Amino acid sequence: MPTFRAPRGTRDLLPDERAAFRRLESIASDLARRYGYREIETPIFEDAAVFERGVGAVTDVVEKELFRIARRTEEGESWALRPEPTAGIVRAYIEHGMQTWPQPVKLMMTGPMFRHDRPQAGRFRQFWQFDIEAIGDPGPAIDAEIIELGRTFYRLAGLDDVQVLLNSIGDAACRPAYVAALIAYYEPHAAQLPALERDRLHRNPLRLLDSKDPAMAELNGAAPRITDRLCAPCAAHFQAVQDHLHALDVGYRLEPGLVRGLDYYTRTAFEFFIPGREGGQQALGGGGRYDGLVELLGGRPTPGIGFGLGLDRIVLALQAREPARGVDAGGAAPVAVVVGADPEATAIRLKVATDLRAAGIAARADLSRRKLGKQFESAAKDRAHFVVIIGDELADGNVQLKDLEAGSQQLVALSDLARKLVSGERSHRHGGADH
Repeated sequence: MPTFRAPRGTRDLLPDERAAFRRLESIASDLARRYGYREIETPIFEDAAVFERGVGAVTDVVEKELFRIARRTEEGESWALRPEPTAGIVRAYIEHGMQTWPQPVKLMMTGPMFRHDRPQAGRFRQFWQFDIEAIGDPGPAIDAEIIELGRTFYRLAGLDDVQVLLNSIGDAACRPAYVAALIAYYEPHAAQLPALERDRLHRNPLRLLDSKDPAMAELNGAAPRITDRLCAPCAAHFQAVQDHLHALDVGYRLEPGLVRGLDYYTRTAFEFFIPGREGGQQALGGGGRYDGLVELLGGRPTPGIGFGLGLDRIVLALQAREPARGVDAGGAAPVAVVVGADPEATAIRLKVATDLRAAGIAARADLSRRKLGKQFESAAKDRAHFVVIIGDELADGNVQLKDLEAGSQQLVALSDLARKLVSGERSHRHGGADH
C-alpha cells in the first residue's frame, strides 16, 4: 500500500498548532472589531483575470506562483486559487455596490492563501493571513491607523519588538520619471543582472529593487531613491503619514528600497520585521496603499489601503523564542476531567461532564475502564486544571474536586460543582487563590 503525505509545501496543523492559529485569529477578530473593521469572506478561487489584472502580470505571484485550476468553464473563465486577499475583496467591493456605502468601507478577513512558491522555512504553498482593508479613504491618517493596528496585533500576539519599515513609492504623476531613472541606472549593468532581473528591466524595473537575488544587493543599494523624486502631493502625503505615526508613538524606519511585490501599490508601502531579520524573505507581513486598484478592476476611481499579515510566520517566530508560545498550551485543554473510583461507572461520569458543559465549562469525561491512577495520568497529560472524582461520596450528593496545579483537594456538593469550577478557573487566570 502507498504511504500518502501532505502535498509538498503544505502541512497539517495538528491540534496544538491549530489552537495557536485560532488564538491569533481571535486576537485579529477582536482587534479589527475595536477599530471598526467588519468581517468579509471571499471565495478561495476567483477568475484568474482578477489576479492577473489586479496583482500585475509581471510579478512573481502571477508569473510563477499562481495556482491555476485547469478546468475552464463554458463561459470561458479561467480560475485560480487566491494568492492574496486584496484583489478579491476589491472585486467584491465593486460587485456588491459598496461604493454606495458610507466610506471608507473597513473590512477584515482571515483565511488560507495559495502560492506555488518554492517551499522553504516560513514559506508554504498554503498559508494563512490576517487581512485588513480600508477602501474609500485617501489618507494619510488611515495609513497610520492601519500601521498602528498591525503593530498592536503583533504585540498582542507576543512579539513586542516588531519593527515597521516604511517607504513611499509615488503615484502615476511622479513614478514614470522615477522608472525612467531606474532604467537609465540599471542599463549599463544589464550584462551583470541575473536573468530574471534582466528580463524585467524594461517590463517592470521597480521589481529589480524587490529582487531577492543576493547578486542584486550592492547594485540596488546604490540605485536612485524614489523618495528623492516624489511629486509635491506624494511628498506631502508621505510626510503626513510620518507625522501621524509620531503622534501615535509608532516607531518606524525609512527603507528606500521597499517597493512591495505587487503592481497595485501606490504611495505608502510598509512591512513588519523582527529586528535583525530584515532579509528578503523574512517579512512577517506588510501592505500599502492601492489607489488605482478599484478602477483597474472596473470600479470608479477609489483610494484604498490595507495589509496582509502572515499567521504562519508569527507562530514560527513565537516557537523560536519560546516553544510553548507557538502552540496554545492550555486553550484546547479541558478545565476539568471527570474520573471515577469505580472503573465500570462510566454513565455517571458522562452525566456530570455533560451537566458541566451545559453550564459553559470545558469538561471531559474519562470513559475508560482503567484504574483511578491511570485516569489521573490521562488528566495530567490533558493539562486539565481540575479533576472531578466520582466516588462513594456521591451517595450524599458530593464529589471530590482536585486542583492539579495547587495539589489541593476538597469535598464539593455536586449541586455547587459548576460554581466552584468557574471561581477556581477565574482564580487560576488571575494568579490568586479562590476565597
